[in-house]
This record gives sequence, structure tokens and C-alpha cells, in this order.
Amino acid sequence: MNEKAAREYQKTDKELNIVYQKILKEYSEDIVFVKNLKTAQRIWVQFRDAEMLAKYPDRDEGYYGSMQPMCWNMYKTELTLDRIKKLKIWLAGIEDGDGCSGSVKIKN
Repeated sequence: MNEKAAREYQKTDKELNIVYQKILKEYSEDIVFVKNLKTAQRIWVQFRDAEMLAKYPDRDEGYYGSMQPMCWNMYKTELTLDRIKKLKIWLAGIEDGDGCSGSVKIKN
């Protein structure tokens, strides 16, 4: 179960990187956006890592039990899936008329 959860996280992390790279490519002409997205992503990774340690603070080995590696990866996968969902908005775009679209493209 621990190995399966680790593989699931790796798969999700790969998807995150694919989505992130697609956004960078699609918005490559918007230099300010790309710079800000890179900053946001770097900070998100720091947040994710801090969130993981908030849920599972460093303790003596075995403190959380034998399922801890599985639980760790499941939570990390959950956080990563949430980030993917947020990032995909830049790829999908939003409906025309949304006055708060910001840097997100309008759907065709």
C-alpha cells in the first residue's frame, strides 16, 4: 500500500509538471505573467512542503505507525491534485464576460 501511494504521488507530480509546462508555453509571450507564475509555483511548493510537515511533524521513526508513508503520499497527492485543478484554469480559459478573469484567457 505504501508503494502504491508513492507511485500515485509520482504520477500526480508528473501531471502537475506537464500542466505547468503547458501553461508556460501557452502564455510564453506574457513575460510578466510567466515571471509571476514561476514565483507562485515556487512558493506553492514551499507551502506544500510546510503543509506536509504541519500534518506530519518530524517525530521519532514509527511515531505515526506503519501506514505513515502511505498517508504522507496520499496527502501530498491530494494537495497536488488541488494545485493541478487551479492551474488547469489557465489552460481551459474562462467564459467571456467574467470581469475578474485577470491573466486567464477567454474561452473561444
